[in-house]
Amino acid sequence: MAVESVNSQNNITYFNRNIWAGFLFGLGLVAFIDETIFHQLLHWHHFYDKTTLSMGLISDGLFHAFSWFATIGGLFMLADLKRRGAFVFKRWWGGSMLGGGAFQFYDGIVQHKIMRIHQIRYVDNVYIYDWVWNIIAVIMIIVGGMLINRTSKEYRRKLEGTQA
Repeated sequence: MAVESVNSQNNITYFNRNIWAGFLFGLGLVAFIDETIFHQLLHWHHFYDKTTLSMGLISDGLFHAFSWFATIGGLFMLADLKRRGAFVFKRWWGGSMLGGGAFQFYDGIVQHKIMRIHQIRYVDNVYIYDWVWNIIAVIMIIVGGMLINRTSKEYRRKLEGTQA
């Protein structure tokens, strides 16, 4: 009996770790895309625009390092899940969508509007960019939540099937 509960707890731990691995990967990937496209290629803004260009570039470098560490951390967790045979792609992808959407929504609301450390773009009708940015974030969060919820239901059905 005790062995069964320990194994069940391990299964739940590794099953839920798929979400965290995906969350870190998604967060890092979306931050990387933001940094690469909007900061470096288009030059629309820097991570911290309330200072000199030099400090803006340094803030971009720190932001880029953050995104890289999150991505690598998520990939290490994914490799561990694969090694243990506990990788569930749909659940991991749900975590990735949730992490990417959460980062994007945090960026769009907290950093753009509340802290005002930068805007997507410095134009008259910035609200159009804000709406697109935040709507995409919400869609990613909803899709990620749906995938996680669906895999939870599948997992519960599988457990009930093995106990019957």
